Amino acid sequence: MLEDDFCDIIKKARTGLGLTAEQVAAKARLSTSVIRELEAGRRSPDRSEVLGIASALDLQGSKLASLACDGWTPASSQSHTETVKTIHGDIGGYAVKGYLLRVAESSEAIIVDTGYNPDAMLTALEREGCRLKAVCLTHGHHDHAGGLEQILAKFPVPVYIGEDDWSLLHWKPPVSLRRCVKDGDGVEFGATRLGFLRTPGHTPGGVCYQAPGCVFVGDTLFAGSIGRANPATLYKTHLQSVRERLLVLPDELTLFPGHGPVTTVAEEKAHNPFS
Repeated sequence: MLEDDFCDIIKKARTGLGLTAEQVAAKARLSTSVIRELEAGRRSPDRSEVLGIASALDLQGSKLASLACDGWTPASSQSHTETVKTIHGDIGGYAVKGYLLRVAESSEAIIVDTGYNPDAMLTALEREGCRLKAVCLTHGHHDHAGGLEQILAKFPVPVYIGEDDWSLLHWKPPVSLRRCVKDGDGVEFGATRLGFLRTPGHTPGGVCYQAPGCVFVGDTLFAGSIGRANPATLYKTHLQSVRERLLVLPDELTLFPGHGPVTTVAEEKAHNPFS
């Protein structure tokens, strides 16, 4: 299942643009009651409603219709199963993903987000016989960084994070382990490099991490959607990060989000209404 339904997508776009339901209704030539009904998810939209609302919100109408009316979901990907282990967690019943990245010829590994499940992450490290090189956080929200203290208690490794997200961390690692991400830099492990892509928007200091064949995108992008801009004034910046930093990457790259299914650059260019 996709992380976001039609109702989630249009609420994110409307909020990001700073529009009222009444303003969207006028632009879409629909009643305000219809906009409120659809935002609340009380029914599915028809195609004409989707196209009208997409136009009002500067979204790609045909792509939004493919999600809302045609039931598009990304093709399942079985790639990277030997190098990327997905760690599933939840926070109050809300599912979240973290990732353990390793290379076959080396015992070194990197954690990208904790998945709010440090026990499972530590178990995976032990099971895979890995030596942790670093923790890389896509952003500072607790569902992605929760449990960091347990991981660092066992492996006191550097923690990479966008400087503007340092204040968002509920628990802050020692300053000696803090590494502020600089765009275009990276961290080496084994014979592999994990590159840094600054992608502000979901949070002020959002970061994506690119490894051979894949990118860990956190909440910058979901299959068919994007994360919510925090604060909403970052919405245009968020769109720039998605369009100018992620969707210009090679089509074949696999995208590992913090929530929802795995996707690819090609799938998102073809189907994401924010693209």
